[in-house]
Amino acid sequence: MQVSTKFTIAIHILVATEYFNNQKMKVTSDFLSMSIGSNPVIIRNLMLNLKEEHLIEIKRGPGGISLLKPLNEITYLDVYKAVETKSTDELFKYHEHPNNECPVGRNIHQALEDSLDEIQQAFEKELSLHKVEDVYDNVLKQLSLEKVSKQEEKAHAS
Repeated sequence: MQVSTKFTIAIHILVATEYFNNQKMKVTSDFLSMSIGSNPVIIRNLMLNLKEEHLIEIKRGPGGISLLKPLNEITYLDVYKAVETKSTDELFKYHEHPNNECPVGRNIHQALEDSLDEIQQAFEKELSLHKVEDVYDNVLKQLSLEKVSKQEEKAHAS
C-alpha cells in the first residue's frame, strides 16, 4: 500500500497556511504552489477537498485561505479522508471476479474480510493519534535551528 503525495501536500497546505497567516501574509493557491513546488491546479483541487471537509476556508479575491480549525484539532486521519479517500471507502479493494467454481475463488473475499478490516481500523486509529500541529511545531523547530546555525556561521566568519 502506498499513500499518494496528495496527503503530504495537503499537510503542507495546512501548515503553510497557519505559518504565513501568522506572518500576516496572504495565502493563495499560487503562493502555495511555489512553496510546494507543484502545479497550482493540483493545489486548488486539494484545497477544494480540504474545504469540503471544513478544514479550510477559501475567500476569492483579496481574502486568501484560512484554517477553520486549529491545527491541534486536525488529525492525519482528517487529512487522509479529505484527500486520499472518502470516509466510506475501504482501504483494501477486492478483485472483482474471482472464479466461483474454484474453492479458493469463491471464499477468498470472506477469508480476507476480518483481517483487512482489522488492519484498516488500526491504520485509521494510528492516523488519528497524530496532529497537524506536530508538523507545524517541527517546522518551527527547524527554522530555529537554521537561525542558530546562521548565527554561528556569522560568528565564525568574523
